[in-house]
Amino acid sequence: MIGARVVQKVSSTRGFAKVAPHVIPALDRAVHRLTRGKVLLSAQMLPGVILTSTGARSGLPRRTPLACMPEENGRSWILIGSNFGRAGHPAWTANLLAHPDAEVSWKGRDIPVTARLLEGEERAAVWQAALAFWPPYATYQARVEREIRLFRIVRRS
Repeated sequence: MIGARVVQKVSSTRGFAKVAPHVIPALDRAVHRLTRGKVLLSAQMLPGVILTSTGARSGLPRRTPLACMPEENGRSWILIGSNFGRAGHPAWTANLLAHPDAEVSWKGRDIPVTARLLEGEERAAVWQAALAFWPPYATYQARVEREIRLFRIVRRS
């Protein structure tokens, strides 16, 4: 699909990394609210969730639209803390490290989840799957010195 290749190329640029974190989440939040949780604008290219986590320092709820890799027919998802290839870890990753119980809005449904940071061989295997899923993650990782955090979030019973 040529459209996907163009978007991947554009999303790998430094200009995109500077602008996208300010524009895409705001648009996603607005569209998500207007459609009562049924549509995420960015999900037209990649699957996405709205993560509601507890602020690591504030303790307040924080809503963040994120691309995700769905697993196991909607029982779990992979979240990738790429931060569009910017230097620091995104705030939502610190929130999940401090408070792993969270909630995602997935296809209009609010689902309680628990997050786990992936490490070692498990992280390496998921990272390879992430690169196959969205090749620009390799560009993001090459741009930063930190290791991009990967989380598996799983439905709580």
